[in-house]
Amino acid sequence: MDSPDIAAPGGAIEVPVRRVRVGAANTDAARDHVGQEWPVALVFNGISHAVMMCTPCDLEAFAVGFAISEGIVERRSDIKDVDVVLRTDAPLPHAEVHLDVLQHAFAALKEKRRALAGRTGCGVCGIESIDLLDLAPERVPDTGFVARLAPDALERAARELPAHQALTRLTGGLHAAAWCDATGAIRLAFEDVGRHNALDKLIGSLVLARADTTDGFVFLSSRASYELVRKAARVGIPMVATISAPSSLAIQIARQAGLRLVSFCRESGYVDYETA
Repeated sequence: MDSPDIAAPGGAIEVPVRRVRVGAANTDAARDHVGQEWPVALVFNGISHAVMMCTPCDLEAFAVGFAISEGIVERRSDIKDVDVVLRTDAPLPHAEVHLDVLQHAFAALKEKRRALAGRTGCGVCGIESIDLLDLAPERVPDTGFVARLAPDALERAARELPAHQALTRLTGGLHAAAWCDATGAIRLAFEDVGRHNALDKLIGSLVLARADTTDGFVFLSSRASYELVRKAARVGIPMVATISAPSSLAIQIARQAGLRLVSFCRESGYVDYETA
């Protein structure tokens, strides 16, 4: 069997497969697409801080979003430079993203003593103790966005999201994070094998574009885990909508932050977990 071409970053690769049908005597040789998953090292001022398993696209946005949503830096101006290095000729293809941050941000990073070794679907790998968990969200400013939301905004976002999931249509295996306006129209969308990574790519793109993160909402193709809500709260996003279920801690953090959380979003309706 041929080896998959894992060296060319693009979000998906083609691999040989054999399709088996129940009750059929024969199997069919074919080719199929799968989502790419690479180790991506995030290096701050020359020191590796995290290795995340990530789809190797939009890595500058991913790194900036990760740095801000994880509280490593407070603002875009704390990051002086970002350099993406693709190691396609290595035995295991991988990427390195080098971020040059201001000294005060780097000093704060070293104080946190967090050396993450991230895995798809895991938000706190490498945390040394429960005391290091950051579960006290910033309060999201009330800019009136939620009150301006169109009555059918969530139905529109749910209807439009599939059109922005090219890699998911190809592979069936990626998550998406979309940025929507008050009408529910999708303005930006990013895909990744990790739901946290997709959101970081979206946040990073908004930050790099100097967009107002309080004037829109996030629509996610995943469940609502606590860290997704925590990331959104950190940058002042007023609402998070997800296709699947929330966790109890996601609801708790949304209420503490004053962030509106809605889940099980479909064109036919949704469930609203009202803030306290």
